[in-house]
Amino acid sequence: MKRHLIGIAAGVALGLVLSGCGKGGSSGGGDSDGKTIRFVAAKYDDDTQPYWDKLIKAFEAENPGYRVELEVVDWEQLDSKVKTYVQTGQQPDVLNYNKFSDFARDNLIYQAKDIVSPKVLDDFLPLFADQARYEGVQYGLPFISSARLFFYNKDIFDKAKVSEPPSSWAEVEAAARKIKKAGDIPLGLPLGAEEAQAEFYIWAMNNGGGWTDKSGEWTVDQQANVETLGYLRKLTKAGLTQPNPEATNRKDVFNQFAQGKIGMLNGAVFMRKGFIDTVDKNLNYGVAPLPSKDGTTHNTLGVQDYLVAFKKDKDKNRETVNKFLDFFYQKENASRFLSTEGFLSVTKSAGDALSSDSAYYKPFVDALSGARFAPTDNPNWATVEGAVKQRIGTAVSGAEPKKVLDEIQETAEKNG
Repeated sequence: MKRHLIGIAAGVALGLVLSGCGKGGSSGGGDSDGKTIRFVAAKYDDDTQPYWDKLIKAFEAENPGYRVELEVVDWEQLDSKVKTYVQTGQQPDVLNYNKFSDFARDNLIYQAKDIVSPKVLDDFLPLFADQARYEGVQYGLPFISSARLFFYNKDIFDKAKVSEPPSSWAEVEAAARKIKKAGDIPLGLPLGAEEAQAEFYIWAMNNGGGWTDKSGEWTVDQQANVETLGYLRKLTKAGLTQPNPEATNRKDVFNQFAQGKIGMLNGAVFMRKGFIDTVDKNLNYGVAPLPSKDGTTHNTLGVQDYLVAFKKDKDKNRETVNKFLDFFYQKENASRFLSTEGFLSVTKSAGDALSSDSAYYKPFVDALSGARFAPTDNPNWATVEGAVKQRIGTAVSGAEPKKVLDEIQETAEKNG
């Protein structure tokens, strides 16, 4: 199962977090001399663990006496696991995650300059390095990136006599009604707890909405967001989506699209490698800009995940962490992960090393230049994101959109 970038992209983009504990604390994993570190990695799909197993084996062979203990965790369980690790002081030395600023605020993690070489720091593309800062200081290490575009099934469109991908919300609804009449599922709308915040933001940003204003103040309950939820509720009530969007995770509709059962959805760059090619390499589909309410502006969601490193007493894990991270960011190792998983590069060297199908990736790369990201630099984003994941879907299944957004706004203001 692929996830998000972004969650900037996710992704364009995604990150590893190196963990430990703040001053005066202690953390689980590792050993007394710091030569063994524990790495918790997010599971993007079934290729994730084999990649890390092979990389760690190579790292240990090249660095005798140093060890990396690996734990791969599915994205659906990762939030709760990380929360438990931090609350109990059992942070791993390395964590692959999509948030970092709350750890930086609480002085739990190293600054980026303390855990990788200057060469690695200089290799990060500025777009992603800028998203990895808290109060002007870089803490996160950009890991992978992703961008989102609109996927549509050409055969289903032909069957329903839809001539081209929709550009406006009115055109989305019109196409969906034709597809439903022809007997297929019109629109995949994943508002389940896995990544509801990304799906909602894709629609909201293309209606002038979002999470905050230019000053950084929370605006979750703004009118544009209310209108967006009202539109998605209308599609759901009309039967123009898959059943029960509020309980549907992204991987479910991505799989249905790969099986040729869904006419259109907001898809990620890793759709081809992670879903379509594994089910039907001959699927007749196209990719287009994300539809907007007015049909003229088309914003994309950028996603990135990070590597961040939690501190240990007396920085005893820092040498091993540095060795391991510098080893991963060698262009051959980093580019191999990207090509294995189907993500976009966050470093200049890995991007140059990739020989991917440029015809497929080019629209996503082009979209990244103007992408919008979740406010991961705000340490309260983790709490707000959690509330969105749990509540936003209820607005299309029964609860009133304004009430749901008011509740999330209250959570945001209470915690930030």
